[in-house]
Amino acid sequence: MSARHDALRELTGAAVDLLVRWEDMWGPYEAHPASEADIGRLAEAWGEYTQRMDATIPFFHPRYAGQMIKPPHPVAAAAYHAAMLVNPNNHALDASQATSPMEVEVVEGLARMFGLEPPSLGHLTSSGTIANLEALWVARELHPGKAIVHSADAHYTHGRMCQVLGVEARSVPALPDGRADLDAIEAQVRTGEVGTVVLTAGTTGVGAVDPIHEALAWRERYGVRIHVDAAYGGFFTLLAGTGLVPEAPFRAIGACDSVVVDPHKHGLQPYGCGAVIFADPAVGRFYKHDSPYTYFTSDELHLGEISLECSRAGAAAGALWMTLQVLPLEADDGLGPILAAGLRAAGALADRLAADESWTLHLRPELDIVTYAPRGGSLSEVDAASERMLHAAMNDPDDPWFLSTLRVPADAFAALHPSHVRDSDDVRVLRSVLMKPEHELAVDALHRRLGSL
Repeated sequence: MSARHDALRELTGAAVDLLVRWEDMWGPYEAHPASEADIGRLAEAWGEYTQRMDATIPFFHPRYAGQMIKPPHPVAAAAYHAAMLVNPNNHALDASQATSPMEVEVVEGLARMFGLEPPSLGHLTSSGTIANLEALWVARELHPGKAIVHSADAHYTHGRMCQVLGVEARSVPALPDGRADLDAIEAQVRTGEVGTVVLTAGTTGVGAVDPIHEALAWRERYGVRIHVDAAYGGFFTLLAGTGLVPEAPFRAIGACDSVVVDPHKHGLQPYGCGAVIFADPAVGRFYKHDSPYTYFTSDELHLGEISLECSRAGAAAGALWMTLQVLPLEADDGLGPILAAGLRAAGALADRLAADESWTLHLRPELDIVTYAPRGGSLSEVDAASERMLHAAMNDPDDPWFLSTLRVPADAFAALHPSHVRDSDDVRVLRSVLMKPEHELAVDALHRRLGSL
């Protein structure tokens, strides 16, 4: 049994103890027989559930270097479990007397991390998608009838949410390295038809960081809003100034109008836990509504009054609050060293692949995502080999490794790797997300496994 298992057992037991102590405060009551589960059916269902869960691939293990998935930290899991059993709803203080104040505290901490000057306005959401929806909704309300422009390599949620909101979305082709083409975006902004520019701090494809600092002048020059989608890369702001990440773009987030970050990615939280923060608290007026049967025990601000979502799990706020007490938002303590380990892992794997004649390093990683391809003569050969290797690595019963692929437009790939024959419109390359600190200890093993393919 690993130290992780020991921690989970101990902390989960503590979560149950918390629940028992809390329930005992309110005195005994008679349980209704309708609430009791049939023991036989319970045992049968649990047996089948256990078997079905065996199909899940090992997100916790360094062998998994595929998508942006990892299990929550044991501290987060235990805190979530404890609050989930109580089941507070962070829509109103009447339903979340403990966890709503925790949410306020953690959002203030995230705002400070980004350098947003108080007072700001923000809250947790069930996902980065909903967080971005809220940011774009506020953008629409502030600039009605104007378009929202984003890079083609920004997350697809922006185009979808613009459809939901009835807003024109303008997608501008990205540069070959995955970053936004600011010249092309500014050409759109100069038309006067754009109200908001979306920039990304850590694209979900290659982990590219847009030059946010170079776009700040547009706010005054053209009157546009700058929204930063930092759902994936936002926590790397902690390491700005350490030399491990590009400093200027992360430092610039604090001067933007809104930012989104997903604690369920690098914040070590269970799904779903996103967050949206606005620099100007006055945007809260767009959320204004009344719920006379909900907001009745306190005159303080209820989080449901500044959120599009109604019911929201207080457990998400409790888990994040507890995690940040144990693993604070610091560069050299808490979350910082965990993030730094992934960055070093990505850099080390990139170095090995760049020096290996069997591989083409597609891009040198800015964060912890490495993209690479088997060296081949044509794009179609590279594409086919990437697919074969993906499945060969995953399906090996003796030494399985889990990777992912990324589809890259032919123009972008050819611009970076002109020696390859262009015979298709795009090409799949392999992709490794090294977001667990344990990946730093597994780089040599991963490189050897790739070599054996």
